[in-house]
Amino acid sequence: MIVLSVQSAVAHGHVGNSAAVFPLQRIGVEVVPVHTVNFSNHTGYGAWRGPVMAAEDVRDVITGVEERGVFPTIDVVLSGYQGGTGIGDVIVDAVRRVKAANPSAVYACDPVMGNAKSGCFVAPEIPHLLRDRVVPVADIITPNQFELGFLTGTEPTTLESTLASVDAARAMGPSTVLVTSVERPETGDDVLEMLAVDDAGGWIVRTPRLPFKANGSGDVTAALFAALYRSTGDAKAALERTTSSVFDLIEHTYRSGERELQIVQAQDAFANPRMQFTAERVR
Repeated sequence: MIVLSVQSAVAHGHVGNSAAVFPLQRIGVEVVPVHTVNFSNHTGYGAWRGPVMAAEDVRDVITGVEERGVFPTIDVVLSGYQGGTGIGDVIVDAVRRVKAANPSAVYACDPVMGNAKSGCFVAPEIPHLLRDRVVPVADIITPNQFELGFLTGTEPTTLESTLASVDAARAMGPSTVLVTSVERPETGDDVLEMLAVDDAGGWIVRTPRLPFKANGSGDVTAALFAALYRSTGDAKAALERTTSSVFDLIEHTYRSGERELQIVQAQDAFANPRMQFTAERVR
């Protein structure tokens, strides 16, 4: 499998491509990373250095990959944090060209905007760009619950309302939706859930909530789920394996006392996941 991954990169730490590439490689997936920003560190530190890549520079890199004859071999186009406002059109154009070269390729979009606690942390134009021009051409999207609500103009707070929001998102174009953080009153504060829905049904998986938030965990989740779903076509299996790997990664990081994801140290969780969580069918 080959994944063309268009998202951010950082020199220190693990977010964007700096979080997604190694876990994919560790499960045997070849990655072609194209960076939308090249920062010293993620923006959660409050200060960072480095450039946002111009849309035309991103387009040139992708075109260079195309000129090497790679597009017919690409199975998944993956996008995450987009940086500048012109990147969305570049990604949509790349998806079109990849699918022309390989009609079986899929586009997995992680519509990175923000979360319920901190709100949006991208440029004000990005959420509308994602909703109106990028998500409709995606096959797979992996929003958190906050992002799902924005995309669909809804307020998902229960399992029923979240499923309704997923249906609204699927009506926009994507056939498969992974909601990466489902929070609902009936589960309590010590539980976190993920929900996957495709044409075959819907499944939810529950894990303990660790007292720790690691930047980049969503990027790892989106990358693993997209690759595993593309290889198996089984949303339940992809959800269970992704959940097992990411939970162990976050737990390892929490126990280490480090701020940044311990992706290298926890690499066995990707290659040989414990499969300690079972997804429940909800439709």
